[in-house]
Amino acid sequence: MTKYIRRASAFCLILLVALLVNAARVQVFQAGSLDDNSANRRSTIQRYDQPRGNILVNGKPITGSKDSGQALRYERTYKNGPLYSPVTGYASQTYGTTFVESAEDDILAGTDPMLSPIPFWNEISRTQEPGGHVETTVNAAAQQAAYAGLGGKKGAVAAIDPSTGKILALVSTPSYDPGDIAGTGTATTDAWARLNASSDQPMLNRAIRQTYPPGSTFKVVTAAAVLENDVVNGISTPTDTPSPYTLPGTTTVLRNESASAACEDATLEYALQVSCNTVFANLGVKVGLADMVKTSENFGFNDSGVRVPMTAARSNFDTDMNQSQLALSSIGQFNTAATPLQMAMVAAAVANGGTLMSPYLVDRTTTSDGTTVSTTGSKTYKQAMSPYTATQLQQMMVNVVEKGTGTNARISGATVGGKTGTAQNGVNNEGVPYAWFISYAQADDASQPQVAVAVVVEDAAADRADISGGGSAAPIARAVMEAVLNSAEH
Repeated sequence: MTKYIRRASAFCLILLVALLVNAARVQVFQAGSLDDNSANRRSTIQRYDQPRGNILVNGKPITGSKDSGQALRYERTYKNGPLYSPVTGYASQTYGTTFVESAEDDILAGTDPMLSPIPFWNEISRTQEPGGHVETTVNAAAQQAAYAGLGGKKGAVAAIDPSTGKILALVSTPSYDPGDIAGTGTATTDAWARLNASSDQPMLNRAIRQTYPPGSTFKVVTAAAVLENDVVNGISTPTDTPSPYTLPGTTTVLRNESASAACEDATLEYALQVSCNTVFANLGVKVGLADMVKTSENFGFNDSGVRVPMTAARSNFDTDMNQSQLALSSIGQFNTAATPLQMAMVAAAVANGGTLMSPYLVDRTTTSDGTTVSTTGSKTYKQAMSPYTATQLQQMMVNVVEKGTGTNARISGATVGGKTGTAQNGVNNEGVPYAWFISYAQADDASQPQVAVAVVVEDAAADRADISGGGSAAPIARAVMEAVLNSAEH
């Protein structure tokens, strides 16, 4: 009898060990795959079982959470959703996350290990901390000024602090309310379908994800290449440029937009002031393809890795062109294309003495009680040009605003430098041209420039004769710059 009891006991022990081994296999080795299984709703339910942390502007939340009473309990809400959607993106229980909501998802959802007071505690306990917060670099007044200035027209604004790289404004219009697609159910799916079907593309972040021909604003980059490569003997020396100018190797004649501009043999300084196409096309060819490519890439063109923290679209300057194509590219045409963020970086590099800082949108992340988890900090992206070249470009851009095509950007009590641009659009340039303006501003009592801005307006309702960088975009840039300068006073 004892023998059979021992056998039964041994068999039960084997079964117990097998059970424990299987439990360990499931809980330890298969935990990851089971967590990731689309049929497992446990992690999803847990994720929405507490309020999401907030995204902050000027220390105040622009997001929130509401109790939906559903299985996915807490749903994201937005304050001034259309104003800040290019910054926040959306956090949707149906469609996932984008932009800052995506880049800082672990912090906001409370799943980042750095939020735990005890290392690895969340992994061991399989719990999550209260959602942390994300403090952005956005200036609320500048954001509002940009949004109001665009007035619902198709367009975008990007503003940067030249000395730090902090993004002060990021606006895209027409816009949408991310709260409309935050939950589940038919209201969410209907809103999603409506937004994606709209010809206005309200969910497109035009400030960082859309590229446009930069037109004459690109002449700032070409001027930098001219000066860096000693193509002219100073900014006040005649450039030996005919007007009109025949594109190399062709019979195509390039003319200047303004018939009153004395562009023939104009100096570099005057050519930027009145925006002579002929001078910059000619000088771009003289710089040569290799050096034009190098200079444009020093400003950020052709870089697909610009993250702010979301990835910006790659701005383009072709690396393989003939001379006629190079001439057109040097005045922001042909295949040259840039995001508004990229052109704000161009203005920022000039304002900051030639040093281009990496743009960034998140200042720091914190726990739910405000303890710092991480900070971004400023870092140099590239030395776009020498300080001497930057000083010359500053003088030239100030001339544009003081006595050239950008007088609508003047600000009393501040030095403002700028460049207008009217970029051709559509097949055979039959579409309404885009209006561009890039600029920077420094209050008279400030030690360094405080803001650099790029504005693009694409308005299909505008009269072709009326739309221009100076007329349509410069007033918006001025409003944004004034908002930043006024904020600095308080």
